[in-house]
Amino acid sequence: MLFNSIHFLIFFIIVTLGYWSLGWNGRWRLLLFASCYFYMVFQPIYILILFFTIIIDYFAGIYIEQSKGHSRKLLLIISLISNIGILAIFKYYNFFNTNITHLLHFIHVRNPAPYLKILLPIGLSFHTFQAMSYTIEVYRGNQKAERHFGIYALYVMFYPQLVAGPIERPQNVIHQFYEKHHYNWEKVKSGLMMMAWGLFKKVVIADRLAMVVDAAYGNPAEKNGLSLLVATFFYTFQIYCDFSGYSEIALGSARVMGFELMENFKSPYFSKSISEFWRRWHISLSTWFRDYLYIPLGGNRVAEWRKYFNQFVVFMVSGLWHGAQWTFVIWGSLHGLYLVIAAFRNKYFPKLTLPQNTLGKGINLITTFILVMLAWVFFRAKNTTDALLILKKIAFSSPNDLLETPLNGVEMLFSLGLIILLLWKELRYFYINTQSNIKFYSLVSVIMILVYYFGVFNTNNFIYFQF
Repeated sequence: MLFNSIHFLIFFIIVTLGYWSLGWNGRWRLLLFASCYFYMVFQPIYILILFFTIIIDYFAGIYIEQSKGHSRKLLLIISLISNIGILAIFKYYNFFNTNITHLLHFIHVRNPAPYLKILLPIGLSFHTFQAMSYTIEVYRGNQKAERHFGIYALYVMFYPQLVAGPIERPQNVIHQFYEKHHYNWEKVKSGLMMMAWGLFKKVVIADRLAMVVDAAYGNPAEKNGLSLLVATFFYTFQIYCDFSGYSEIALGSARVMGFELMENFKSPYFSKSISEFWRRWHISLSTWFRDYLYIPLGGNRVAEWRKYFNQFVVFMVSGLWHGAQWTFVIWGSLHGLYLVIAAFRNKYFPKLTLPQNTLGKGINLITTFILVMLAWVFFRAKNTTDALLILKKIAFSSPNDLLETPLNGVEMLFSLGLIILLLWKELRYFYINTQSNIKFYSLVSVIMILVYYFGVFNTNNFIYFQF
């Protein structure tokens, strides 16, 4: 079910009103049933995959807590293999199988493994990682095993963040399902405002920018360098508004019912380094990889070369997490390379580090934005050939491209205006205050009017649904 649909609006109203009209026993049951329905709207049969992992991890958590020594580790490994195995089959089997086929072709050997014609379940990477965090935290002793099967199932399937996060930790969410949430009008107003602004970011900004991006990236061979540069600039904001818009609707819909989910974005395009960017972008994923991959690999407690290697590996895996294509692997590897180069420069060439004055911070901000924007080319391009062609055309664009670029002037100005509005709000110059009822009703009304008149309603999926 798409957040930007009438279907969801009706669903949200019914579920929220039902939630506040029931006692605790009725509330968790309603949320679990609603979450099942929410997911089954996409692909009904794939809910069986969710049930399978929920059952495995539920019992794994209990037995891990009761066991000692090697048995604990064995149970954790079984749980992780079950989760990663499903992810590998549905998301990565064909990717690796295709690459193995190409390698065997060079030595004239036929690959006997078949190609599987299966669809990737919506949000598989998100709820798999959330389920894995539960058993890992139980193993580490940071979370008690959940005995209430329905509550554990709800932790994995909670509809606001089921499909595209944020990827929650059990310590933050499970206890909230036991709490008796009392109706709080201030939280309701805050949640509704977050939902309205998230919807605006999705259908007014992201989906409008998508029209330029899709036209350019759909056929880059026919576009000149300037057109592709504009499309790449627009995509930088499209993916941010698309994903952060989803996150704000998720956080807002949960807050209306009294739940607090973790913040997933903190104005990432105002970062002054790549490391700062990843402390602000997709925070739930970056901290997941930090806690469950980077630190177990040794983190910063190893030799310097190993630390750099660990950083690079984590970002390469992060790229693969986003999609089973070499473009995503390259995207992640680029960010890993950025970090390694920056760390190397700071240690061995400190004089090249700009001073932390206004000019230095400004240059670092612009440089970081450009590096992030260029990496997005691989994330968006259909394949590596297209990505390299786009970068080549951007690098060799000329002033003549301006005369040959078929861009609608009014649409361009309007799109740039939307980006400026976004940045203005990100800088906190435009603060959405919900404490005053008059301001709340006025702002929500204005935002929804803008959504109605300027939104692009073509039932576009959220970009991160494919992961």
